[in-house]
Order: sequence, then C-alpha cells, then structure tokens
Amino acid sequence: MSEPKIIAVAGATGAQGGGLVRAIQADASGEFKARALTRNTDSDKAKALVDLGAEVVQADVDDPASLEAAFAGAYGAYCVTFFWDHFSPDKEQAQARAMADAARTAGLQHIIWSTLEDTRKLVPLSDDRMPTLMEKYKVPHFDAKGEADAFFADVPTTYLLTSFYWDNFIHFGMGPKAGEDGQLAIAFPLAGAKLPGIAAEDIGRCAYGIFKEGTDHVGTTIGISGEHLTGEEMAQGFSDALGKPVGYFAVEPEAYRGFGFPGAEDLGNMFQYKRDFETEFCAARSTDVSRRLNPQLQSLAQWLAANKQSIPTE
Repeated sequence: MSEPKIIAVAGATGAQGGGLVRAIQADASGEFKARALTRNTDSDKAKALVDLGAEVVQADVDDPASLEAAFAGAYGAYCVTFFWDHFSPDKEQAQARAMADAARTAGLQHIIWSTLEDTRKLVPLSDDRMPTLMEKYKVPHFDAKGEADAFFADVPTTYLLTSFYWDNFIHFGMGPKAGEDGQLAIAFPLAGAKLPGIAAEDIGRCAYGIFKEGTDHVGTTIGISGEHLTGEEMAQGFSDALGKPVGYFAVEPEAYRGFGFPGAEDLGNMFQYKRDFETEFCAARSTDVSRRLNPQLQSLAQWLAANKQSIPTE
C-alpha cells in the first residue's frame, strides 16, 4: 500500500480546518493523512486531533518560515485566514500571501484557498448604496479574501466559496433573542432574500471531497452551501427545533450597521450585499455540488436537532 498523501491544514483547531482534519482521519481508505497546523500544539483541541491520528505541527500563518516547514513534503494544503481574530484586511492578505508563497516553495500539487467574493466588483467604492469602510472596502472580510485570490494564481489552487455558518447562531450572538414582549426572534437585514448557510463541520467535509476528486478542480471556483433559506424559513426552523415560536425581524442594513458590536458595519454591508445580489450569491453556491462532495451534508433542521442545546436564547 502506498504512503498516504499529506494535506497540511491551516487553522486545524478552528471551524473549517478542524472539520477537514476530522474528515481526512475518518476516511478508512487511508488515501490521505492530515498534517494539522496550529500555533499551540499543547491545546486540548490539538491533543484531540493527535488522538484521531493526525500529525500535529506548530505553525503560525504570521510566520512564513514556520509555514514553509509545515508545508514541506506535503501533497496539498488547505489555506484559510482569520479576519475575526484581528479585523485587519492587511494582516489577512499578508497571511494569504505567506501561505501561497509556502505552497509554491513546497511544490504542492493541490491547494484549496477558502475565499469569498470581492464585493467591489458589483458595488464599486463610488457606489453610495452602502458605506465605504476602512477607506477602500465595502465588505472588508470579503474583499480582502477576494483580492488575495491573485496570490494563488500561479500555484495549483481550487477556490472555495463558503457560506454563512449556522454555528454563528451559537458563537456569534446571532441566535434567537427575546424582545420586550418576550417573543423570540432572529434579526437580519435580508428582507425576503434567501441566505446560503452551512454547518461549519460540513465545510471541511466538502473540502475533503474536493481533494478526493483530484486536481481536475485546480483553477476552478466551487461554492458550497447546505441550504438557501429566507429569514422566515430559518425562524420556522428554530420554532420547530425549540418547540416555541421564533419570529424573523427584517431589520434595515442601516440599523444593523449601527448595532455597535465589533464588526457590525462590515456585517451590515455583507448582509446587504447578499440581499441585493441574492441571485448571483446563491447561484455561486450549489447545494447539489455540496452534497456530491459531502454526502453527509446537513440541512438546517438536522443541524438544529444536534445543536439546539448549545444555542443561547437569553
């Protein structure tokens, strides 16, 4: 039996990378093996990956030399950045460039770059439908990734467009909240538009499906999603899962931008982009393709059934 092909996974203890490591190690074929990259190899999450049989190595996306060492000898790599750790497009682009450079140096055969649209292609800076942020972005955490696509142009890359994490209902404070009348509701500036969403674990599983299908995907863009749902449909899903009514409040983007939490302006613009360009955004994220790559793909109802106890509603 030939040696398994090594996939170096950036952010291996995070949402996307962790899901990919688990998918690789769960594959009984043994075709691939995960090399999990993490800043802290002594963390509980890192030790859990060791227990799965993954190779865990210390590497930091802010340290190009550590990335070169971690990518050496690998077949492929999963590259993802961490905007919400620092809120800096410049830092995010530096991380992307460092990973692309390390992939080039290592001569990797297949890279997956977790990216998003550059919204300025449809909403130029001169367009006043939404405010310009940080002087040169409309949706900074989208635009910086889209701009960074160019760093991967000369390495064998598949560009992966992700969707809204349903896990944000747990970790990002986006779950149902009680109003003054005690009624639970979710609030998004989407009007009646559909929002592509996905379980974070399924992102890694879909990425593994891409690696397994091979290098024919190099040079292509693949978008993934578990379901495309309106705010009303998501609220109904919560009602069914929680056994109590949950409403949908279609807040205006201007109001959402003014909520005052870190990143509110960025996210307000993001949801407005998804609302205003619903057709294009949804079309780029095929649930059929996602299910082919990942037969375990979850619906929102399935995800809620497994995770409802973890969703804060206070």
